[in-house]
Amino acid sequence: MKQDRPGASSGILLGATTLPSVMLSRLIQLSRVLLTDPNGRDDYAYLEMQYWAVSVSCLSVLAFLVWHMWQSPSTEISKASKYGLLLIILYPLAYLFYFLLKGDGGLLVMSNLVYLLCHGAAAVILIKHILEKFPSCSSFGEAILVSSGLVLYCGDMLAQILSKMEFSVSAEAFIHIAGSRSEIGAVIQGVLLALFLLPLLYKSSLQVLTYCRKSEKRSSQTVGECIQKRIDCVVFYVSLLVALSLLVPSWTRLVQGFEVHPFVWVFNYIFTDSRERLALCAYWIFVIYVSIRRFYSISKQSKTERILLRKYYHLVAVLIFSPAVIFQPDFLDLAFGAAFAVFLILEMIRVWEIYPLGHIVHQFMNAFTDHRDSETLIVSHFSLLLGCALPKWMSSGFNDRPLTPFAGILSLGIGDTMASMIGYKYGVLRWSKTGKKTIEGTAAGITSVLAACSILLSLLASSGYILSQHWLSLLVAVTLSGLLEAYTAQLDNAFIPLMFYSLLCL
Repeated sequence: MKQDRPGASSGILLGATTLPSVMLSRLIQLSRVLLTDPNGRDDYAYLEMQYWAVSVSCLSVLAFLVWHMWQSPSTEISKASKYGLLLIILYPLAYLFYFLLKGDGGLLVMSNLVYLLCHGAAAVILIKHILEKFPSCSSFGEAILVSSGLVLYCGDMLAQILSKMEFSVSAEAFIHIAGSRSEIGAVIQGVLLALFLLPLLYKSSLQVLTYCRKSEKRSSQTVGECIQKRIDCVVFYVSLLVALSLLVPSWTRLVQGFEVHPFVWVFNYIFTDSRERLALCAYWIFVIYVSIRRFYSISKQSKTERILLRKYYHLVAVLIFSPAVIFQPDFLDLAFGAAFAVFLILEMIRVWEIYPLGHIVHQFMNAFTDHRDSETLIVSHFSLLLGCALPKWMSSGFNDRPLTPFAGILSLGIGDTMASMIGYKYGVLRWSKTGKKTIEGTAAGITSVLAACSILLSLLASSGYILSQHWLSLLVAVTLSGLLEAYTAQLDNAFIPLMFYSLLCL
C-alpha cells in the first residue's frame, strides 16, 4: 500500500466521506425539484437508496481498515482507528433510527437492508483484493474511494437487472428503481460491463487453451515464447470482440429495449445533427494530436518537471471539454464513456503485454508518469478523465446549478493547474514544512477558478440560462475546494472535483 504523507487519518476519513457527501448534496439538490414537480419522486427515492448503499460500503471498508490497522504501532494509525471506531458506533445507530422512522413496510425494509449489506460485503472483498494485488498503487483513502465507487456502480447495474426480471411480486416491493434512464447511459454501462468482465473471459480462455494443449500433447516440447505471445494476442482480441459484440447489445436490450446493436445506435446518433457533432470530433482530434505530439517530444528532450508537463494536459482538458459542455452536453457524456473505455483497453494491453501494442503503449505512458503511479498500474490519466467526467455525468437530469457540470474542468483544468504552476515558479510560503504546496499557489488557484466562473456565468446568462448560483455560496465552494487541494495528500484528481461538485450542488 502506497504510504500516505502526514495526515494519514485525515486521508482515510476523506476517502470514506467523499462519495456519501456527493450523494447527500445531490439529494439536497433533487429535493428542490420535488417542491414543483412531484414526478421526480422515483428518481429521488432511488438516489436516496444509492446514498445509503455507498455509505454502508464506505462504513464497511472503514471497519475493515480499522481492524487491519490495529496491528500497526504507528500513532497516525491509532488516531485513524479511534476516528473509525467512532463512526462505526454512531453510523449504524443513525441508520437504524432512519429506517424505523421511515416505516415503508416490512418487505421493503428487509429487502433494502439485505441489498445494502451486500454492498458492504462486496466493498470489503474488493478493497481486500486491491490491497493484496496492487499494494503500491494507492493510499488507504484512495482505495476506499475506488472500492466504494465500483461497488455502487455495479450495484446500480444489479438494481436495473432486478427491475427487469419478472417476480411474482412487483420489483418495486424489493428496491426503488429510478424512473428515467437515458440511452447514452445504457450504452456506457453496457460497454463498461463488458470491459469489467473482459479479464475474466480472457483469463478463462487462456486456462482452457492451456489445459487442452497439455491434455493433447503432454510429451511435446513447450511452445516458444514468441508463439505464446501471438496466441495470447489472438485470445485477447477475440475475447474483446466477443465482449463488445455480445455482452453490450445484451445489456442494452435488457435495460433499455434497444432493437439495434448499440454501436449502430451510436453511429446514427453521431451522424444525426451531424454538422455540429462532427465539427466537435474534428476539433477534439486536432487538439489531442497536436498536444500529445508536442508534449511527448518535450518530455523526451527537455528538463521540464513531469508534474508541470502533466498540468499542461489539464489545460488541454479545458480546451477539449469546455465547448462540448456548453454546446453538446449529451454528446460529451458519450465521448467521456468512449474515452474511458479506450483507456481501459489500452491499460489491459499494457499490463498484460499484448503483442504488438503492449510495449509501445508502456513506453509511451512512462513518459508521463510520476510518483503517484506504480509499476503495476498507471492511474493518473484515469483520474484526470474521471475527475472531469463524473461531475458532468452526475449533473444529468435535474440541475439548477449551472456550474456543476464544469466542476471537474474548473477544479483540475484551471485551479489545480494554476496552483501548481504559480506555486512552483513563485511560491515561497509553504503550508507545511514537509509539503511542497504553497500559499501563493493556493491563492492563484482560487483566484483563477473564480475568474473562470465569472466568465462562464456571463456566457450562460447570455445564452438564456436562468442562473440560480449565488456568489457567496460560489465563493465558499471555490475557497474550500482550493484549501482541500492544498491540504490533502490524496490523489487530488479524484477527490477535488467530487468535493467541489458537492459544494456547488448546495
